[in-house]
Amino acid sequence: MIQVKIEESWRDALAEEFAKPYFAALVQKLHEEKAAGCRIYPPGGQIFRAFDLCPLPDVKVVILGQDPYHGYGQAMGLSFSVPDGVPAPPSLKNIFKEIEDDLGIRMSGKPNLENWARQGVLLLNAVLTVRAGEPTSHAGIGWQSFTDAVIRCISDRCNGVVFMLWGNYARSKAPLIDSSRHFVLQAAHPSPLARGAFFGCRHFSQANAILRSEGREPIDWQL
Repeated sequence: MIQVKIEESWRDALAEEFAKPYFAALVQKLHEEKAAGCRIYPPGGQIFRAFDLCPLPDVKVVILGQDPYHGYGQAMGLSFSVPDGVPAPPSLKNIFKEIEDDLGIRMSGKPNLENWARQGVLLLNAVLTVRAGEPTSHAGIGWQSFTDAVIRCISDRCNGVVFMLWGNYARSKAPLIDSSRHFVLQAAHPSPLARGAFFGCRHFSQANAILRSEGREPIDWQL
C-alpha cells in the first residue's frame, strides 16, 4: 500500500483506496512528471491539506471544486482558496459577494479559507493536482476515483452533512450522496462565466440553518 501523509481519520477511512492499483499508478504518474521537470501544484505537502485541516468526524459542510488553480502560488490544497497575499480569483470574489448579500456581513476579501476548513468545511477539489499553466491536466490520472470515494465515505460514515454542489460538474456527484442522511444544495458555478446565476442561491444561510436544526454549531463564514 502507498504510504500517504494524511490526517489519521482519513488515512484509516480511505486505507482501501490507498491500496488499490489506480492509486499506485496515480502516484507513479506524479513522480514521473516531477522527474521530467514538470512543475505540479499544489506543493506536495499541501495536496491533502483539505483533509489535514478537517478530520472526517468534524465534517459539517462539503464545498466541491473541480481542479486546483494552475497559476504560480495559487493552489494550496483547498478548493477555491488561495494563500494570503495572493489576489482572490474571480470565482472566490463572487462567493464573497454572495455571502455578503446572503448574511448581511462584510467580507475582508482575505482569500485564505483555512478558517472555514478548521470549522468543519471540507474544501474538496475533485482533482487534487495540476501541471503549472495547464488546467485540468491531471483530470485523467485517477484523482476522480479517489475523491468519489471520499464523497461516498462521508455519505456512509457521517450524518447531516451539507453538500454544496456548484455547477454541472459538481452536481454530477449528487448520486454519490445519500440524500436521506445528508443535505444537498445545488446552484450554478460562481465563475463569472455563469453570468451571475450563482447569486441568490443563499447556500451559506441555508447551511447554517440546517446545522442549527441538527444541533451543530453553525459556520462563521466571515473572514
